[in-house]
Amino acid sequence: MARVWRCTGLRWSEDGPLLGWAGGRGSPLPQGKVVAFGVVSEGRRTCVGARGNPCPVRAGVPGRSIGARCEECARLDRAHSVAADTIADDPRPYHVYLAWFGPAQVKVGITAVERGSARLLEQGAVCFGWLGRGPLMAARRVEEMLRAALKVPDRIPYAEKRLVRADLPGVEERVGELAELHGRALGLAGWPESLEPVPFQAVDHFGVFGLGGLPAADGVVTELVAGGVVGGEVLAVAGPDLHLATGRGTVVLDTRLMTGWELTAPVGEGARDVLTVPVRELKSPGDGSVQDGLF
Repeated sequence: MARVWRCTGLRWSEDGPLLGWAGGRGSPLPQGKVVAFGVVSEGRRTCVGARGNPCPVRAGVPGRSIGARCEECARLDRAHSVAADTIADDPRPYHVYLAWFGPAQVKVGITAVERGSARLLEQGAVCFGWLGRGPLMAARRVEEMLRAALKVPDRIPYAEKRLVRADLPGVEERVGELAELHGRALGLAGWPESLEPVPFQAVDHFGVFGLGGLPAADGVVTELVAGGVVGGEVLAVAGPDLHLATGRGTVVLDTRLMTGWELTAPVGEGARDVLTVPVRELKSPGDGSVQDGLF
């Protein structure tokens, strides 16, 4: 009987991106690595639970769901989420940041200081800079100030991020756009006294993500399906996205679509070129002895 794996999602370590597996193991995802897996043919996608606890009813979830949670588990997860603005008394210090994903794609956000740049890697920020540091509510206030006064969003859809990754300007332009906005933000009236401004210093992830020479995407996986197979060579990893060279061209796989499924190693030597899951085509450029992981 083939061994079955359950993916816990993509995480970023000091050594680069890893696909996590139930049980704690992880598979590194360097450029050039072949990724190949099949979805159990008689399986179904089930809820991943909330806050580290399994779903009590193992509820089914749609294949296109990014969160892979049922309605009740999603509610419980957001009830303890800083991002959902449901926690006001978190005593930890927070950073306010500006993140650049492409020309005219800059967002403002906050993350706990103890997390370092992990949140920016998870979002696929090509370039970013800290703006301020202080208590949660002060950080929230500055985030809202930038949205209202400078029209800086706090979210950019992944579909928009993916469209521009293969045709990004040079580092000077990336840093320049961030630096200009950083200066305007520090000049706003009403900056909270409890939030310490941070001098501008850009951090660039272009090389970390492997975006140099990245071809425009031909398609994006929309969902996994029972019995489906995915195979390809890693070209780049940005946020949760794998850019894969496949038998159908360059295809982007959002690894969040993998969670909740039972996965197996595919049969056959040509598995790296097989792609039998739904793919939305982009009409314009850019839309040991102990096995440690599935691959």
